[in-house]
Amino acid sequence: MENNVKNLYDELKEIQIDREDIFEGAIVHLVRDTVIIPNGSRATREVCLHHGAVCIVPLTDDGHIIMERQFRYPFGRILWEIPAGKLDKDEYDFLEAAKRELREETGYTAETFTCIGDYYPSPAILSENIRMYIAEGLKKGEQDLDEDEFLDVVKVPFDEVVRMILDGEITDGKTQAAVLKTKLLRGL
Repeated sequence: MENNVKNLYDELKEIQIDREDIFEGAIVHLVRDTVIIPNGSRATREVCLHHGAVCIVPLTDDGHIIMERQFRYPFGRILWEIPAGKLDKDEYDFLEAAKRELREETGYTAETFTCIGDYYPSPAILSENIRMYIAEGLKKGEQDLDEDEFLDVVKVPFDEVVRMILDGEITDGKTQAAVLKTKLLRGL
């Protein structure tokens, strides 16, 4: 099977031959790559490069999730989300970022963090990898929000969060994936 996977990878792989910087901001870096596609032709790929991020499903001992409500400018509305945040520019430790983001955004710390995988929000155009965690053994402390960060922290029953996802009230992809994966992994 390993040879079949390698052969498929070789058959589908695209090879970058040129890169043009389009824009570099504080969070994203937009590039236009020229690639050779499997049939030997050239194609253009516009890609938004991203340092990566984390998201956390904070589970309380009494069966709740610590959720956030935050205004999201691109959509012009308040969204329900789990705690999350980006890695800093030269940061590579996803677990440390998860611990930091949980504490800063919610005030909670956790005894344990369990990695439940990676989530690629838009793989056709975005290199962002969001590493998902479950945090348990929570202890409440003080929030330490960034200067430009405003959010409401709410404790919501686990089953209610699942219902909100299924009913379309929670539209954030990382929240949907991490919560539903947690439900399946933990048998909740």
